[in-house]
Amino acid sequence: MKIVQHLFNLFYPPTCICCEQNLLDLENIVCIECRADLPFVENADFITNQLTQTFEGRVLLEKGGSFLYYHPSGKTKKLIHELKYKNNQEVGVFLGRWFGERLLQSSKFMELDYILPVPLHIKKQQKRGYNQLTKFGESLSTILDTKYLENVLIRSSTTKTQTFKNRVERFKNLMTNFSITNTALLKNKHILLIDDVVTTGATLEACCKELLKAENIKISIVTIALTE
Repeated sequence: MKIVQHLFNLFYPPTCICCEQNLLDLENIVCIECRADLPFVENADFITNQLTQTFEGRVLLEKGGSFLYYHPSGKTKKLIHELKYKNNQEVGVFLGRWFGERLLQSSKFMELDYILPVPLHIKKQQKRGYNQLTKFGESLSTILDTKYLENVLIRSSTTKTQTFKNRVERFKNLMTNFSITNTALLKNKHILLIDDVVTTGATLEACCKELLKAENIKISIVTIALTE
């Protein structure tokens, strides 16, 4: 299989998702130059930062942070697009391992019980064929040595796409309901809730309010990207 892969790469070399230049032998997903040019979020102590401030007065979080800033025409958008719409799950693995190492080095996420993704509606997931957060979450779980759980938090209704709506319209159009399939499982647990891109935080807020129905639960949030 390795010989076949080498031959394939010889004629169809892998390219950087961000700049579309051929990757070198030791490069993966994103070339070294684009890695250095990615718009990283400064999370400081993962307790007070742009993400946690988004939820002040809305949801009490233990910790939180985002990995990259999201710009409409930036490199982060290309990564998210590959992951979310082109089923390039290796992007999720790549980002999960990279961000996971940063979370591990911070020593702020050592007492988690479960990692939960923001769920897709079952019909949407069946149509797409996957949840773009799965590989990202599984990679985080490996690095942080924390169990990744799907189908505990589920989406019971959905909305039309929010992609082209501004922040006010997103709030007005958010009619999403979530539910927990096993409240007892989350009792006295510290949950890390993950998402791809946070804008207004409305979807994550709705998830948190449902999770808070579990007794004595603690919630932290991390996202791949954050809009400025």
